[in-house]
Amino acid sequence: MIDSHCHLDHEPLHSDLDNIIKRSKDVGIKKILTICTTLNSFLKIKEIVKKDKIIYGTYGIHPHETKSNKVSSDLIINEIKINRKIIGVGETGLDFYYNNSDKKDQIESLEKHIMAAKELNIPLIIHSRNAEAETLEIFNKYKNYKLKILMHCFTGSKHFAKKLLNFNTYFSASGIITFKKSTELQETFKFIPSDKVMIETDSPYLAPEPKRGKKNEPSFIEYTAKKLAEIKNISKDELINITSKNFNNLFN
Repeated sequence: MIDSHCHLDHEPLHSDLDNIIKRSKDVGIKKILTICTTLNSFLKIKEIVKKDKIIYGTYGIHPHETKSNKVSSDLIINEIKINRKIIGVGETGLDFYYNNSDKKDQIESLEKHIMAAKELNIPLIIHSRNAEAETLEIFNKYKNYKLKILMHCFTGSKHFAKKLLNFNTYFSASGIITFKKSTELQETFKFIPSDKVMIETDSPYLAPEPKRGKKNEPSFIEYTAKKLAEIKNISKDELINITSKNFNNLFN
């Protein structure tokens, strides 16, 4: 299994990394992608990726943090070029649900990340909440760039998913798909082609059933894998093979 999105720099994971890594390996995790959200986050991630060969990282600024974390495309490019285990740009995107940062700041930041991802030819990890139309508008603006897009913790509509497939987009399922009330999201993932899906924990957040309410960690990915296999009407082993292959194809 591959956890395509987690936050090992966040507590309580960061102070317990040795045990987190051991439990991850015990359930069969082969790769973990730990995601950057702020400038300070990246300082920790540069050290975390050295802890074990299964851990990789990204560089980027979460849309919530764009007000106080300003970056340029050149800064993103330079940081990634000198760190061989940093394999993605993000987490970036738009979040107009909480509006923790101004809409203008979020859009400007996203576009800087897009320019960096295009220059480096590596995947762009996208967060989108209450911003479907705006996200599509920006992707259309840069459609000639042939971006490698991964929609993390996808909870969007089926209509949004259909539109995103025009950009050769991948979609990552989190523990949310295991929640009893997530029937619409489950139907959306049933619709998304199997060669475009991945699994993630987004830990330490969004623990899946039956661990809901606890602090999430990468080893809980097995519950999301099991549920997505049910949704796709395939075996868990087949689902794991498919999602791992998709991750390796996207991240080369």
